[in-house]
Amino acid sequence: MPIGGAGVIVAARRPRFGLRLGEWLNREGILGPLFVAPALLLLLVLVAYPFCMALYFSLSDAFIGRPSQFIGIQNFVNLWDSDAFRQTFQNAFVFTSIAIAVKLVLGITLALLLNQQLWFKRLIRGAVLLPWVIPTALSTLGWWWMFNSLYSVVNWTGIALGIMDPPGPNWLGQRYYAMTAVIIVNVWRGLPFFVITILAGLVAIPKELYEAAESDGANAWYRFWYVTLPMLKPVLAIVVLFSTIFTFSDFNIVYVLTHGGPINSTHLFATYSRMIGLESGRIGEGAAVSLYLFPLLAFVVWFQLRFVRKQAY
Repeated sequence: MPIGGAGVIVAARRPRFGLRLGEWLNREGILGPLFVAPALLLLLVLVAYPFCMALYFSLSDAFIGRPSQFIGIQNFVNLWDSDAFRQTFQNAFVFTSIAIAVKLVLGITLALLLNQQLWFKRLIRGAVLLPWVIPTALSTLGWWWMFNSLYSVVNWTGIALGIMDPPGPNWLGQRYYAMTAVIIVNVWRGLPFFVITILAGLVAIPKELYEAAESDGANAWYRFWYVTLPMLKPVLAIVVLFSTIFTFSDFNIVYVLTHGGPINSTHLFATYSRMIGLESGRIGEGAAVSLYLFPLLAFVVWFQLRFVRKQAY
C-alpha cells in the first residue's frame, strides 16, 4: 500500500477516536464521577483519614515514643473524671453561647445601619470586612498587646476616661477577665461574617412588604419584628450554624491570648486537646478530647438544619 494511503487511514482514525472519546466523556455517569473524584480524594486524605486515626488513637493508650494498646473507651471515662476537662466542657458552652449572642445582636444592628443611605457606604462595607480578612494569629497578637498587663491600651483608655481605677484589671491573668478578653476578640473576628451575610438577606427582602406594612400604620419596630425578622430567619439560621461550628472549634484566639489559662479557665476543646496530646504526650487522651466535640457539633448541625427546613416549608 502506498505510504500516502496509510497516512490517510491514520488521519481518519484520529478524529474518529477523538469523537468516541468526546461521546464517552459526555455521558453523565462518567463525567459526574470524574469531576467529583478530586474533591472526594481531598475529603478522604484531609478529613476521613485524620478522623479514623483520631478514632484509633482515642481507643488506645497511645503515648509519644511507645507502642499503643487497645483500651476501649477508658480515655473518655478518664477525661470525664478530670476537673480540667469538665472545666473545658463548661468553657466551650459559655464561650460559644455568649459570643454567638453578641455577634447576632451586633450583626443585625450593623447590617440594618449599613442598609440605610449613608455617606461612603461602600468604603464602610469594605472596612467592616477587615477583621475577617486579616490572618487570625496576627490580629490576635495585636489584641494580646492591647490586653497585656504591663502596657495595656485598654486599661490606659479606661483609666483616662475615668471608668477604671489604676492600674486596671489584669485581663489575661484573671479568670473571668481572661474569658471576657477571648470572647471580645472572637466577636471582633466573627462579626463581619454576620454583618455581610445578614446585609445580603436584607437586600433581598422585597420593598413592597415594607410599603404595605407602613400603609397599615406599622412603625419602625413593628416593621422590623413582623417583616424583617421573619424574612431573615433562614439566613440567621445558616449564619448561626456556621458561626457555632467555627466558635466551638476555635483554637488560634485562645492559644495566642491565654494558652488556655489561667488555671484552665479559658481552655476550649482544641486547645485542651493540643495540651494533652502534644505537650503532655498522651496522644490517646488528646484524640479523645477532640472526638468529644463531634457529637456536640452533630447535634447543633441537626438542630439548625431542622430549623432551616421548617422555615423553607
